[in-house]
Amino acid sequence: MDVTEIRQLVALEQTHWWYRERRAILRAELRRLARHGRPGRALDLGAAGGGNTRVLVEEGWDATAADCSEEAVEVARQRGLRAMVADARWPPVESASVDLVTAFDVLEHVEEDYLVTEQMARVLRPGGHALIAVPCDMSLWSEHDDAVGHLRRYDRASLTTVVEKAGLRVERVWSWNVLLRPLVARHRRGSTGSDLRKLPFLVNAGLSAVVIAERYLPVKSCKGVTLFLRARLGG
Repeated sequence: MDVTEIRQLVALEQTHWWYRERRAILRAELRRLARHGRPGRALDLGAAGGGNTRVLVEEGWDATAADCSEEAVEVARQRGLRAMVADARWPPVESASVDLVTAFDVLEHVEEDYLVTEQMARVLRPGGHALIAVPCDMSLWSEHDDAVGHLRRYDRASLTTVVEKAGLRVERVWSWNVLLRPLVARHRRGSTGSDLRKLPFLVNAGLSAVVIAERYLPVKSCKGVTLFLRARLGG
């Protein structure tokens, strides 16, 4: 993600339907993990301006934002977060030192995505978890993907493979943005760049209502726009 995209993300993430619901998904996963033990140390890879890192902190985690962009790290620090410049392929973090690693919209930007998952496994303590989100389905490829620097979109098999080869045990894989997939596919056939932009209030509210409905509907096994994955190191 370039500097322009980072600035747009930080400006929009508090209200934009996409980022708000993704933070809600992250928060729900963190609360599920909290039922099995107290929050510990967390590393948020590809954190951009730290929107997801803030959720980690709010939920009690001792979290560090990591991003390869100095601009993004400075933004995160200005928001009161601990942040460091780091390449997700070799973050300067001690082995077996964190309890949770998050990587939302990271793997698709890295040619050697397997190096990222290997590093996630390396820094995790036994029993620690990884939470990953990636764009899915190459049939949805469009100029949006080119504009935001995607190298690939994943399916369940390819995402599971790169995670398991790193030594992590996949606990769950699920789809998100299922109900809006037809609309997204139609829109991106005619798109000429990134979808990241401010939307009219009523449009944003309507899209929010649709994706929130997915929390309560049995659609997570259907094709969506994003894949989420939760994995664990060890048994």
